[in-house]
Amino acid sequence: MRTADLILVFGKTGQLARELAAHEGVICLGRDQADLSDPAACAAAIRAHKPQAVINAAAYTAVDKAEEEEALATQINGAAPGAMAEACAALAIPFVTVSTDYVFDGSGRAPWQPADAVAPVNAYGRSKLAGEEATRTAGGTHAILRCSWVVSAHGNNFVKTMLRLGAAREALTIIADQIGAPTPARDLARACLKMAQQLQQDPGKSGTYHLQGTPEVSWAGFAREIFAQAEVACAVTDIPTTDYPTPAARPLNSRLDCTALETVFGISQPDWRQGLKDILKDLGEEA
Repeated sequence: MRTADLILVFGKTGQLARELAAHEGVICLGRDQADLSDPAACAAAIRAHKPQAVINAAAYTAVDKAEEEEALATQINGAAPGAMAEACAALAIPFVTVSTDYVFDGSGRAPWQPADAVAPVNAYGRSKLAGEEATRTAGGTHAILRCSWVVSAHGNNFVKTMLRLGAAREALTIIADQIGAPTPARDLARACLKMAQQLQQDPGKSGTYHLQGTPEVSWAGFAREIFAQAEVACAVTDIPTTDYPTPAARPLNSRLDCTALETVFGISQPDWRQGLKDILKDLGEEA
């Protein structure tokens, strides 16, 4: 017998998992309970809990480090979601997993459609793509939700980095030719839960979707808005990606077309500027 209204979440300390944990009827599993480097253990956890739905909010997210640890990243981001999806398919329950804009090569300027050709430019993107493919192959009710630039009051992210650096320096140089949009983790959590619930009623909604905030912005523009809202006096100078080399290549175009998500699930793009306001409020209350 399944636990009534229980949604099982893989992840406990990450940005998305922390936001999901704030909702009723959610059980979050940390690494001590289900280590994603052991896909079989993840599948066993699903069989043991017998939930109504499963959300995978855990991942290997160290983009640059993944260049040296691609096998481990692929185990966590590829094999583990695949094992979860197979376990969910066997129990006939929905599986929602979060992916990334990094499955695309970042070319052009048009927002990426869910059905566009994928071509990751780094190991992290390849590992997440492996998870997408394994989820589809499992054949069960599922939703793959690609997002970009996740931010919250928790963990390590661009907002918290900018606040730290902005408080210590009078000026910063920030990349201005990578264009996308932040995705507040709180909005991402709400979307995942809504998708899981609707998939229970209508498995036909299975598929791949996109969610990111609006409007589009560069990292430099995002930094300026952070400093403006936080009232931090730190000047921002635009630089190209070529002036800030990293081990892993980054896509220049991270724009995501989110039309399908609104059409199928009724989930609209959040205004990331309001999300930023909420994050700053949360950080102020914590302080």
